Amino acid sequence: MSFRLRVFSLVLLVAVAASGATAWLTLRQLTGQVRESAAADRQSMAAITEELRAYGAGHGTWDGVAATVRTLAEETGQRIRIGTDRQGQIADSDTLLGRDPRPGGTAPPLLVDPRPQLEFPAGWDAASMRKVTPKVIGSYASDVSYAACLTRLGQPVTVLRGKFGMPAFQDGGKAPGGAPCAGTGSGAPRQADIAAAEACPLSGKAGTLACLRRVFTERTAAVAPQPLTVRLGAVDDAGQTLAAGPTALVAAGVAAAVLACALLLGRAVLRPVRALTAASRGLGEGDLGRRVPASGRDEIAELGRSFNRMAGSLQDSEERQRRLVGDIAHELRTPLANLRGYLEALQDGVLEADAELLDSLHEEVLLQQRIVDDLQDLALAEAGALTYHRRPLDARELVEACRTAHSARAAAAGVALEAVGAGPGTVRLYGDPDRLRQALGNLVGNAVRHTAPGGGVRLELDERDEMVRIAVRDTGSGIPAADLPHLFDRFWRADAARGRATGGSGLGLSIARQIVADHHGAVEVASEVGVGSVFTVVLPAPRGGAGGGVRD
Repeated sequence: MSFRLRVFSLVLLVAVAASGATAWLTLRQLTGQVRESAAADRQSMAAITEELRAYGAGHGTWDGVAATVRTLAEETGQRIRIGTDRQGQIADSDTLLGRDPRPGGTAPPLLVDPRPQLEFPAGWDAASMRKVTPKVIGSYASDVSYAACLTRLGQPVTVLRGKFGMPAFQDGGKAPGGAPCAGTGSGAPRQADIAAAEACPLSGKAGTLACLRRVFTERTAAVAPQPLTVRLGAVDDAGQTLAAGPTALVAAGVAAAVLACALLLGRAVLRPVRALTAASRGLGEGDLGRRVPASGRDEIAELGRSFNRMAGSLQDSEERQRRLVGDIAHELRTPLANLRGYLEALQDGVLEADAELLDSLHEEVLLQQRIVDDLQDLALAEAGALTYHRRPLDARELVEACRTAHSARAAAAGVALEAVGAGPGTVRLYGDPDRLRQALGNLVGNAVRHTAPGGGVRLELDERDEMVRIAVRDTGSGIPAADLPHLFDRFWRADAARGRATGGSGLGLSIARQIVADHHGAVEVASEVGVGSVFTVVLPAPRGGAGGGVRD
């Protein structure tokens, strides 16, 4: 699977999860709001019906109820329509509030019955209840007619709790009897009411009471306020419902935003990746100058910088290889041309094969052999295939042998070569003496070659901190600080002209460092232009055994 597809799939998964979570949270919140709204609606309905029932029970009529309907609509925010079977629609809150009447809602209508329910003391029997019921019917008919009259006249009506569950009405707290509603009903039982009550059988207190209540309702229907039909709501506010549209829109918006971020992220990530891919392809095809733009501090930028460093290293390596070819061609061209010329002269009889000519030809052959041997040694060392014959050895003897081997060459160059710090006793090392002598000899040879006549080269031996240090100190021309990082690079030489006076293959220091590294050591260098240089071979002293790495 491609990186683009994997990123897209991952972001899509995140988008789906985020959208699902958003939808779930939205649904949960809306569900909670709907429940709260439904509970509030139920409370509003209860408050409206109770207020209307109290109005009807306290006024004996529905006249003047419009003001109460308007107040309730303003307080609850509901559209309220009320009416009775006899009167039809009595009031509409939309009309009362100056609005155009809206289509009604789908909620079922509510029934509000303001008529009282007949009640008797617990100890009464069925016969007593049947006897008193006509009087209660007459009294309630008279009182409710009086209250309705007061209401129509705009007089305040005070409602008190009377006997047998019936309300008692007063004119603003005054007992009934004042004009102009004094004659509204006599309150005396009527014969029809008595006959209706007598028709209830004495079959038990509960049965008789139910029958008497039905008689009370039927006999007072003409004067009591009619049951009120209440319709709440309208089409545009018919209850709170959970709309899936907004939730789906929110989820789609979240998904779109996440996908847009994914595309931007993919573009931001894939653009440098594509640049890296193209540069890597070009690098593989030999274009070592390819680089990628790398800015910022993120992983992609660090990858670009790493690629540029790698490409630079490869380019430098290629340049060194080219220099190697040029160096080898330069080193071999002149000696081989000399050999060819002399041999052709000998074949043609132009020259005679005397001892001096043979010595010169032999020297040239040895020079070529040294270059070939150096190349072979370096290749084997870097491949880890250089053979070592390790054994315990004396660092003092190693230093002395190196001084002796290069004394004649130093004397011929007018350079004093001496060894210090290699007094009596043994400084133990463990390694291949021939290879270590080769490495140390390369350092000494370089020092002698770069030291002017009259100068000196000194070998210094020291042992401290379980490390053996062999320093090669010269009084030569020194090395610029800018060249120090390149000293141990293969085929690198400070003398770009490669003159014969300072001739060399440029491999000696690389071979020396590799041999010392294979002995778990290191080569350190310090130099000052015009003063000289110090190359120090640092090797670990062997642990255990006699002496344990110190002089004995």
